[in-house]
Order: sequence, then structure tokens, then C-alpha cells
Amino acid sequence: MRKLGVLAAAACFGLAFASVASADKSNVGCGIGTLIFEGKDGLVSQVFAATTNASFGNQTFGITSGTLECQKAPTLMSYERLNRFVGDNMDNLAMDISRGQGEYLATLAVLLDVPVPERPALYSRLQENFARIYTSDDVTQIDVIRNIETVLSAG
Repeated sequence: MRKLGVLAAAACFGLAFASVASADKSNVGCGIGTLIFEGKDGLVSQVFAATTNASFGNQTFGITSGTLECQKAPTLMSYERLNRFVGDNMDNLAMDISRGQGEYLATLAVLLDVPVPERPALYSRLQENFARIYTSDDVTQIDVIRNIETVLSAG
């Protein structure tokens, strides 16, 4: 009877191990562990890959830099582009926002990932809030971006 219990436990463990061992590689995330253990699908490989990814901040580095098979956070990339665009085009963007139309405003909508059908509403909202966005003659690009975010998040 005891042998039967041990065999049943071993069978259950084997089935559980097989289902976990064949789990998707996406379980381990990105990082150096993903690269080291690439092509190895066993439970032990996944545990070591996940542990390696979490060690020494390499996964964090991969995410922020877009390396180690990690994708750079889209909001970070978009923010860099947005910051550069607004900084390089402050006056032209101000003119377009004040008119509620124009190529600089259209580019801003693209950088903000606003779907085409929603852009007219965006243009109107920004135009109506021009004074809240460009608060003074010496407003900075960071202020303009923050003010745009405030206007858009207000509902």
C-alpha cells in the first residue's frame, strides 16, 4: 500500500513538473538570463534565467536601454521625442495651438499617440487652454509639456 502512495505522488509530481517545464519562455522576462538560457525550456533553466535577469539590475538596465532582448519603455522613448520636439519648436507650436491647426500641432498629436479621429478634439482642447499651456513669455519646454499633460488629464 505504501508503494502505491509513493508511485501516485511521483506520478503527480511528474505531471506537474512536465506542465511547468513546458511553460512559455516569456515567464522569465528579458535580461542577460534570457540570453544565457535561450533555447532551454526546462523548469530549472527558467528558474535560473529569471533569477539571473533579476540579479545585479541587468533587467532594469535592459528595459531602460532597450538592450538584452528588452524593449525600451514606449513612454520613455515618446517622452524623449516629445521633449526634443517641443524644445525645438516652441514658437511654431504656440502659433499652431493658438490657431487650433497646423503641422506642428499635427506632429504633437502623433507624438502623443492620439488616434486620427480624436485629433480635432485635441486641437480644440489645446486651443481653448492656450493660456494655461503657454503661461508666460519665458515658459520652458518642460513647463509646456507639463501644462499640456495637465490640460489633457483634466478630463
